[in-house]
Amino acid sequence: MIVRSRRPLFYQKRHSNFYRIFLWVCLILAGIWLVNQVDIGAIQRPFQPSPTPTRSIQSYSMEGDASFSAGQLNDAISAYIEATRINPNDTEVWVKLARIQAYSSNLLTTDAQRIERLQAALASIDQAVILAPDDSMVHATRAFVLDWLWSATTLAGQDPKTLLNEAEQEATRALQLDGQNILGMAYYAEIMIDQQKWTSAEKIIQQAIERGPELMDVHRVYAYVLESTSYYKQAIEEYQKAIQITPNLTFLYISVGANYRRLAFDSTIPPERNALYDQALEYFSKAARLNTQLQIKDPIPYIAIAKTYSQKGDFFAAALNIKKALSFDISNADIHGQLGIIYFKSRNYEGSIPALQCAVRGCTAADSCLARYGRECTQNEQSSEVIGLPLSNTTVVYYYTYGSVLAALSIPQRNYCPEAMKVLSEVRASFSADANIIGIVNAGEQICQSLTQDIVQTPIPLPTSTPIPTPKP
Repeated sequence: MIVRSRRPLFYQKRHSNFYRIFLWVCLILAGIWLVNQVDIGAIQRPFQPSPTPTRSIQSYSMEGDASFSAGQLNDAISAYIEATRINPNDTEVWVKLARIQAYSSNLLTTDAQRIERLQAALASIDQAVILAPDDSMVHATRAFVLDWLWSATTLAGQDPKTLLNEAEQEATRALQLDGQNILGMAYYAEIMIDQQKWTSAEKIIQQAIERGPELMDVHRVYAYVLESTSYYKQAIEEYQKAIQITPNLTFLYISVGANYRRLAFDSTIPPERNALYDQALEYFSKAARLNTQLQIKDPIPYIAIAKTYSQKGDFFAAALNIKKALSFDISNADIHGQLGIIYFKSRNYEGSIPALQCAVRGCTAADSCLARYGRECTQNEQSSEVIGLPLSNTTVVYYYTYGSVLAALSIPQRNYCPEAMKVLSEVRASFSADANIIGIVNAGEQICQSLTQDIVQTPIPLPTSTPIPTPKP
């Protein structure tokens, strides 16, 4: 009898498979290698964000456009610079960068700062010329930058006629390449105003207005043409149209306020004059509020408010606002100079000396506190060394006022005349052709000569300051 083995009911005996074991060993070794590569950084973990996320040039360019529209000019510049870093061969981005760098110079308070920013704009647009030498917009923008650089360097006491001539050549080239370039027309009109070609400027800006009424630059230039020819009311209307197109650019509000202030200065009717001053202050205040909303610490609106109050004769309010401007940039020599002028006009001659000294010769941190507060700074008050400003068309008022006050307050026991004579001689050497300034210099020098000779004379009245040359709005 054959007895069969019992069939397993619940399990089946397994037999080893060489190929299966080999496969498992390979998988284990591969897993160990993969973990090791992840640990040493050779392989990135899946779904892990990149440590340096990349952005496209379009992204940065759009950010720059949005920042400019929002009035954040420095942010716009940063975005365009990043765009040029990603693609240095994009002509349009270089053009946009140069244009905004030029406009942002309006937010700076000293000649040196403005010139530096405009030179950066020139470097940007020169790069665009290399990339696209036959592009009409490139040459139009270069004309615009050169014209503003000419204006800034002229106010700084230089005479760069070649810049203005080159700007005209660039504008002409732009229109030769594209006779319908609206911005090229506008910038050409601006250059012609600076060349005092009033009729030609009026003719070409009218063509630009007809073709591009939706462009801020066109209305800004038309306003500049109008105010340059003393049509201040019409200039205000054009600046307001520019504001409607780009409502977040503070320098446009400053320009409107400056034209209202000029109308007030020319008015002989007290109620009308006061109303015009109020309108000027309203626009300067709008600029200040806009900066607050944008979280921009810009002293320029407060400087404009201070000048308006000073022109009205309200020197207390003027001093408060110029100190507010100074709080944004305590090392700014120009704002110290304007504080000194306000003190001078309010007949606080002693108080004007430290502030004017900071503007003209520079001063230590301790002396800057004396200029602002008339005392030493407390522990919670900021102080900073101030570097003096070079003599120029925009700073000469600080120089001759400083020299005149030093001379007028000199007595044998407290003789400021050595410094006064030094400052006044510098002014004489640079402004010998200006009869008004030389008259002030002569008066100060006569006081010191009288003191030196120990001759008792009737004191010569302190000079009143002549108007400060106004930079291009």
